[in-house]
Amino acid sequence: MNPIELALVNAISKNPNMPLVIAYSGGVDSQVLLHALASLKQKSKQENLISPSINNPITVCHVNHGLSKNASMWQAFAEKSCLDLNLTLRVFRLNIQAQAQKSLEALARDARYQALQSIYNKPSLIITGHHSDDQAETFLLALKRGSGLKGLSAMAIETKQAKDFLLRPLLYISRVEIIDYAKKHELTWIEDESNTDTRFDRNFIRHEIMPLLINRWPRIAKTINRSSEHCQEGQLLLNELAADDFNLCQDRAKNLSVELLSQLSQPRFNNLIRYFLEQNNCLMPSTEQLTQLFQQLNAEDDKNPAVKVGEHYLRRYKGILYLTSDFDDVSDWQTDITLCETERLIELPNDLGKLHFLQATIIDVQKEGLRVVLPSKEKKITIRFNHNNPTCLPDYRNHSRSLKKILQELNIPPWQRKRIPFLYYDDVLVAAIGFFVCQDYLPQPSIFQGMEPSLKITWTH
Repeated sequence: MNPIELALVNAISKNPNMPLVIAYSGGVDSQVLLHALASLKQKSKQENLISPSINNPITVCHVNHGLSKNASMWQAFAEKSCLDLNLTLRVFRLNIQAQAQKSLEALARDARYQALQSIYNKPSLIITGHHSDDQAETFLLALKRGSGLKGLSAMAIETKQAKDFLLRPLLYISRVEIIDYAKKHELTWIEDESNTDTRFDRNFIRHEIMPLLINRWPRIAKTINRSSEHCQEGQLLLNELAADDFNLCQDRAKNLSVELLSQLSQPRFNNLIRYFLEQNNCLMPSTEQLTQLFQQLNAEDDKNPAVKVGEHYLRRYKGILYLTSDFDDVSDWQTDITLCETERLIELPNDLGKLHFLQATIIDVQKEGLRVVLPSKEKKITIRFNHNNPTCLPDYRNHSRSLKKILQELNIPPWQRKRIPFLYYDDVLVAAIGFFVCQDYLPQPSIFQGMEPSLKITWTH
């Protein structure tokens, strides 16, 4: 058995029944991967087989990004290759739109992995043809960016991705071995014209830098891979330390205690914050952002500092560090409600959920939601997020107070106060949904009906 087939068997044999998804572009790497897996699959059908093989179901996935004028030709090549090998092929045609702060390459990669993960509803093994030369290039790219241990760890042979496992079984196989296999088996493959464009950093490293390094040090790719493995081990130790620190610093809601965070050294703090963000699928912060956050932990008590990281914010409030989304401003949003039916559903903006309105004349046994008196027909019912700080008397208080002070005494963080749906009758505040009803609008018992007509409001989000 050749080294490529042996590497595949060793990687896949741990999960003998899990379906395989082959990431197939039609380039030489994925063509060799496809051929080797098809050969192993064919061997598994032979009787009295002694040599290792695989029995896993196989589906090939080709993603047509539509970014090249040759994309349709590459798709046709993929279809013919899979037909010749009697393998099932799934083709995904994508229309990738440019986004701010994200390269087209990154968008294409993300879309490609989404396609690969969508093949099966159950856990699967997603297999790519990355090899040792790819690993060396990835390491040098990370070095160029000034990455830490995590970036210099480059690519792992096995990575958990949601329900699936991403396998790169050829990471110890060189590009030379890949080409030799292809020539030996008389394989044909496609060449992406963009792979020779040295304006791209990876291509520049591949065509300009690596040949110089290999000419001076022929085994440089192997030594870079070894350094990458050392970085992976170091990162595992940092993850273990971060997990311990997270368990120490977290509260019941999995936010972080500022007091305990302040007792950590800056490097240990940085390590924990990176771990915390990674657990929540956030972008990694820069060194400057981490330094800024560490300094702002000790800001004056009346301050509520916030540091933006990607599409999220790290916010300090009353001794707790929170992670939130970068919320849209909803202060100008409002909607009028017509109670022509017994029920009404209102969709709130910016993923804030839905409000369910139900007219009732008896006390509902369910405790969810709040209940207010039904307004007279001439009153306009409005849901809005802004207010002019009226004085009000919540159902739980004995004295009136300004709305801003009430929201503060309820310990609602400032960013959440701007996302509370307020119920108004005309221009009079009736309730802060999810928190309180003003006492003048609480339903009162009725001699004739048991309870005066009321409106029950449930907020689901």
